Amino acid sequence: MKNELTTQQTAKDLGLLEEEYQKINDLLGRVPNFTELCIFSVMWSEHCSYKNSIVWLKKLPKSGARMLAEAGEENAGLVDIGDGLACSFKIESHNHPSALEPYQGAATGVGGINRDIFTMGARPIAQLNSLRFGDITSEKTQWLLKGVVKGIGDYGNAFGIPTVGGELQFDPCYQVNPLVNAFSAGIVETDKTASAISYGVGNLVFIVGSATGKDGIHGAAFASKDISEDSIKDLPAVQVGDPFQEKLLLEASLEVIASGSVIGIQDMGAAGIICSTSEMSAKGEHGMDIWLDKVPLRQADMLPFEILLSESQERMLIVVEKGREADVLKIFDKWDLNCAQIGEVTDTGRLKFYKNDELVADVPAHDLVLGGGAPVYHREYKEPAYYQKLKAFDPSAITQPADYAAVARFLLKHPNIASKQWVAEQYDSMIGTNTITTNMPSDAAVVRIKGTQKAITIKVDCNSRYVYADPKVGAAIAVAESARNVVCSGGQPVAVTNCLNFGNPYNPEVYWQFVNTIMGMKEACEKLNTPVTGGNVSFYNQSHDGGAVFPTPVIGMLGILDHFENKMTLNFKNAGDAIFLLGEVTDDINCSEYLYSFCEQKASPAPYFDLDKEYALQQQLAVLIQQKLINAAHDVADGGLFITLAEAAIVGNKGFSISTAKEVRKDAFLFGEGQSRVVVSVADDQLASFKEHMDTTKISCLALGKVENHNFTVDGENWMSAEDASNTYNHSLASYLS
Repeated sequence: MKNELTTQQTAKDLGLLEEEYQKINDLLGRVPNFTELCIFSVMWSEHCSYKNSIVWLKKLPKSGARMLAEAGEENAGLVDIGDGLACSFKIESHNHPSALEPYQGAATGVGGINRDIFTMGARPIAQLNSLRFGDITSEKTQWLLKGVVKGIGDYGNAFGIPTVGGELQFDPCYQVNPLVNAFSAGIVETDKTASAISYGVGNLVFIVGSATGKDGIHGAAFASKDISEDSIKDLPAVQVGDPFQEKLLLEASLEVIASGSVIGIQDMGAAGIICSTSEMSAKGEHGMDIWLDKVPLRQADMLPFEILLSESQERMLIVVEKGREADVLKIFDKWDLNCAQIGEVTDTGRLKFYKNDELVADVPAHDLVLGGGAPVYHREYKEPAYYQKLKAFDPSAITQPADYAAVARFLLKHPNIASKQWVAEQYDSMIGTNTITTNMPSDAAVVRIKGTQKAITIKVDCNSRYVYADPKVGAAIAVAESARNVVCSGGQPVAVTNCLNFGNPYNPEVYWQFVNTIMGMKEACEKLNTPVTGGNVSFYNQSHDGGAVFPTPVIGMLGILDHFENKMTLNFKNAGDAIFLLGEVTDDINCSEYLYSFCEQKASPAPYFDLDKEYALQQQLAVLIQQKLINAAHDVADGGLFITLAEAAIVGNKGFSISTAKEVRKDAFLFGEGQSRVVVSVADDQLASFKEHMDTTKISCLALGKVENHNFTVDGENWMSAEDASNTYNHSLASYLS
């Protein structure tokens, strides 16, 4: 093996710390060559090793009666949904690539998350996404948004998986560094799952799918540093996707798993071949000998480190039982995909890479990976100076508006609240004909499981403004709201995945946000009995001169609906139906879109939240839906009560007439975002039973008014027609982008 000597400077150039370079020397018992140092640089990057987050991630609850694969065990979470079926689901970020090349950055994010699902043996049936951008009026934001949406739509539509929901938010903090988080869910029979593992001396290692090129090299390291003016030089670290190739790979992978010839299978995402070989080997406590000259290449002059680190898309690593290689080759030949044996399993615990019969790298698999020898850090953290300033906010300093209808119109057309129809129209939500919330939506997407009466209910949620104001409370709200949305749709929340987007972990104030976010998530997940199946940590979402993004822990919530016909929709049904507000009315305008955007008061605490009351509300709401005592349910969230009422009316082509409570500020009642509240509508023939049930609970239940046909009326004043409200709400976002 050539000993191309490396130095501390080489390590620094590759993003390794001085102490990390020394540790590598100690582990190897010698100075690493350049290829070996490249291996450690990507595997010990934040993106792969979670070295700055794992000590806190371990505090999240991950066990539960339905859990078939706990966090960190597999490519994605796996949850028992009954009747011999499991749901595999996960969310991941593709933030940095999307900041430079939005179309491919977003498209390959979609491709990567779906590969994580079907390497579990599951067929993907639904996608969601969570997107954050800067000022919508800026040309850069509009370019990024259009590119990301087109990338998601083109890849998902061509791949053949419906995009059934998501969220889209704007704030100046995301101007330089947008967030693009992709979620996917799939279904598999519980006895037909696959694992990302390697074992059995002499078993064969295959690379399948697309050929390997130079795109995406050092992509994992690129995702582990701040965005700067020089980031454009990292453009080769952005991968290029091919959804049609991925569709072939999906079918071939599911077929080869079903053949019984596969020991283990793993997607080649971040860090490519080196990540797959090391993680599978470490999990199975084996090693591999790999011949890099046998890897199908798109370019003939690729060096060993380039082959190992390439993040070319639509590739898998498969460990095949010896003697079954002909079966595997036949399947991939059928689907017209590359299928090349590149190595075999050993009992050495080491990864030995050869090119043209020359040993070019020899590294211990266990010492490369999370949970093995990868470094683990306990970072310093401290409360930011802004935190106490926000807590000192005095709402009495905010003068109540002279024209409440003007506030209502402002919020209806605000890009954070207005309909995301412009985005949704670019996604195909009906591929596979499983989606049953297309025409009359629920708070969460409801996706039928073919061949059964079941459906999954899925939602992604996070109000990053709340998390910035108070990370512990804001993160707990993100968990609670995603669960509340699932309950409002008729489902039972069972588990979560998360995508934790933060700034630089070496900044003690950023790390304080991260630590408190974890504690808030932990508390809420434990209370709501929704263990964490895994997810993604994305640090370094900040620029050198623009600061960090708001801490944005996006929660992906999975719920189960035992019979899809029992789903609950959010739309008002009939004129004359009674409207009720479930949950406590609070005199609270903290952190609301009204306060932040209309009043332009950026400094306030997180809104009111009581986790025990949240739990009680969700339990009783589920009973109301099961007993068919209500005919619509929509949670109070961004924009407050008025926006909740408006959305329920607009979707149902109705209006409403309500009265406000006198004991709290009128702006707080209408536009405040105090948590744990749901608006329900009740038909005449449900009313007596509804009231009888609510009298047996401790849940606050306030009669607001009635569903009407034509107008939005508040305290006897006609604020706008239903038609005007619908036009404002449905067309405002597109007006920014025309």
